[in-house]
Amino acid sequence: MAFFPACVTYPSVLGEMYSAAFTAPAFNWLCSPACTELETIVLDWLAKAFDLPPAFLSTSASGGGGVIQGSASEAVVTCMVAARERYLHAKCDAEGLAPDSPEREDRIAYLRGRLIALSSDQAHSSTQKGALIAGTRYRSIPAKLSNDLALQAADLDSALAQCKAEGLEPFYITLTLGTTSTCAVDDFASLEPVLKAHPNLWVHVDAAYAGAALICPEYSSRYSSLLAIADSFNMNMHKWLLVNFDASCLFVQNRNHLTRALSISAAYYVNKHTDSGLVTDYRDWQIPLGRRFRALKIWFVMRSYGIEGMQNHIRRTVQIGQVFSDLVRSRSDLFELAAPPAFALTCFRVKPSALSLPSLSTEQQLDQEANSVTRQITDLITERGEVFITASTAAGKTFIRVVSGNPNAEEQYIRGAFDIIVRTTEEVLVGRKHNQANGHAS
Repeated sequence: MAFFPACVTYPSVLGEMYSAAFTAPAFNWLCSPACTELETIVLDWLAKAFDLPPAFLSTSASGGGGVIQGSASEAVVTCMVAARERYLHAKCDAEGLAPDSPEREDRIAYLRGRLIALSSDQAHSSTQKGALIAGTRYRSIPAKLSNDLALQAADLDSALAQCKAEGLEPFYITLTLGTTSTCAVDDFASLEPVLKAHPNLWVHVDAAYAGAALICPEYSSRYSSLLAIADSFNMNMHKWLLVNFDASCLFVQNRNHLTRALSISAAYYVNKHTDSGLVTDYRDWQIPLGRRFRALKIWFVMRSYGIEGMQNHIRRTVQIGQVFSDLVRSRSDLFELAAPPAFALTCFRVKPSALSLPSLSTEQQLDQEANSVTRQITDLITERGEVFITASTAAGKTFIRVVSGNPNAEEQYIRGAFDIIVRTTEEVLVGRKHNQANGHAS
């Protein structure tokens, strides 16, 4: 691993804390409040490095802060449960129902059955699974290829109106900064007025992979200010920012929504540190009660690489990704881009016009055949094991995904992978034409 000079100023007290900690008995160290303190400090470092709105800092007046989850899926479920409880109690408060009254309990029981979570159909499936776990309904909003698969204000407004017409209660939405399939970014700017008109709708921004790019000013200046509309924001250090699994960083603007929904007390949790009010109990910020000490590995990466080294990693891999997308464009006789290249990810497919099969007469038939050929190419390359690529489908189009986010990625490997893809594509196309000529099904 290459080491870069640390380019952030870190409190010297941490060095003293670590010096003392590593000479202490292991059990005392791991059970120490220093574990929690380090997590708070490290996530504030990250929030500042990503240029997140100040409300996400642990020192903010709104009571924000960050917590390390095991995965972005856990973050979604955690926020959805908090959103559910916030919505239900805010609704009952607005209706004047007294706390702990039978009427309030009955009203909450009724409303639970009407709650619905929303997302674009390009959002990660964890939102749908979160709704299953939280016991609410879920509805996806179709995104259009004409909008680069980004959720638009008109589509959200229409979905919210439809929910209201059906007597449903939208309480949560996942917006995405870098969708799983194509790294599309929902249109935050146009969505803002719609979301402000629905203040009880919890807005969670899933930036599991692409959020790492916010470490670079050229990305944070484009997106960070828009995150002010979010109640919560999540990104995975373990996907593109040099930390090993698991290190999923969740930031909230108001921690009280988490603790009110998830706090639990028992005699065996009592300790002087919590009772003093000086220590954050992160067990109340997550689904499981037990948790791992994940902050240390993030601390090591930040101290080893520094902000500049982390930025260099993102920029270098983005540049390699641009090399690959240029290679795809150079073979426009074979391939077409399925979505604009973004965040070092290129999505492309076999071009329908490259098939040249006389038996396929309509545009729809050519498109379906292009999907089939693209899938066959992906499976064949994966089976042979020279390189590993993945395929996905969006808006009815199947495509290959190639990303260069690995710290060991080099341009020579990208070019080699492209040569394999071209060779396999030509092989499959020749085989299909041969089968068609001999009257066999392709």
